[in-house]
Amino acid sequence: MTTKTTDRIYIGGFLALLGGMLLLFAIQPKTIFSELENRNLQAVPELNWANIWSQRYAEEAELYVTDHFPFRSEWIAAKSVLEQLRLQKENNGIYLGDDGYLFEKFGEPDYEELGAYADAVKQFAENHPDSQMTFMLAPNAIGLYPQRLPWMADAYPQRVVNEWVGARVGDALTFLDGFAFLQEAASEGDRQLYYRTDHHWTSYGAYLAYRAYAERMGWEPLPEEAFDIRTVTESFLGSYHTKGQFGGAKPDAIQVYEPKNAIGTEMFNADSDETKISLYDDSFLAKKDKYAYFQGGVHALVTIKSELNPADADLDKLLIVKDSYAHSVLPFLANHVKEIHMIDIRYYNGNIGDYMEQNGIDDALLLFNTATFTQERGLLKLKY
Repeated sequence: MTTKTTDRIYIGGFLALLGGMLLLFAIQPKTIFSELENRNLQAVPELNWANIWSQRYAEEAELYVTDHFPFRSEWIAAKSVLEQLRLQKENNGIYLGDDGYLFEKFGEPDYEELGAYADAVKQFAENHPDSQMTFMLAPNAIGLYPQRLPWMADAYPQRVVNEWVGARVGDALTFLDGFAFLQEAASEGDRQLYYRTDHHWTSYGAYLAYRAYAERMGWEPLPEEAFDIRTVTESFLGSYHTKGQFGGAKPDAIQVYEPKNAIGTEMFNADSDETKISLYDDSFLAKKDKYAYFQGGVHALVTIKSELNPADADLDKLLIVKDSYAHSVLPFLANHVKEIHMIDIRYYNGNIGDYMEQNGIDDALLLFNTATFTQERGLLKLKY
């Protein structure tokens, strides 16, 4: 075989591979949210002169191709295997820490951008001066357990971020810093506040958040003794495990707190126009995303009605504007509130202030985790 023939085979093979990848990229379904990476994927960039001139179009186009590259999950898994063979403690932005904990990298946020998000929260409160509003900012595991990170792992302190955001929103609304109600339990260290393999807090962590909010509202929080605590699965390998692909991880258990004095609930999902009589979806316990057991996962808008006796109800209506940390807190709040409206800021595109007024809601809880809050542009919707 001549050198010229060999070169033609190489060039032809390369062009065929390139053409095949382009075809796959064009025809494969595009998703909005990556469960693997717990973030919104880059949408199709908008082609206009302003974006071209500012180079924003080129930047977003590059991110779009990266986020939707064919077999991206498989490439990530292959990279992880190679990294583990080198005994590396970090892969794809996930650290392998002590006691089997996985942590997602957290760097110093863009404070100009973060200020815009905090200002949007403040503006939302100022737009509704007669409403009682609370903003709860929950740290992630990397913020609460920095001592469990591997040697030389770099992590910007989330405590600094939370304190900065709290100072920025000022007294426009009540600010509940998650460090204040989680730190003592974290120091004791005898119970899990976060899943080892996932980015969410456990049901116990959610219980502590509920208790802090109830006390802030002047309610009498239910003690743990008022619940039957039941383990619904012991095989949960969450988003950090999926993204980091570290072998030998011990699965997490998911628990549910069922009140001994059970109350009837009805949940309406506006996305699917369905009504269910449970706040849990057992079908997800057999799937990868087991945390979606709580309310069946992420929805733009759900409404929950609880059959509470008038004497047992602490509040008629509550609006929760949130990320998915709120999902495991919601069942606790249903023991106090007759009607809860829950909006996911990432997917709801209506005017939230108008929604409050149209539904006669005077109380609101904004609940976000620190990592999401520092990078979620959807928060800017709160300004309007």
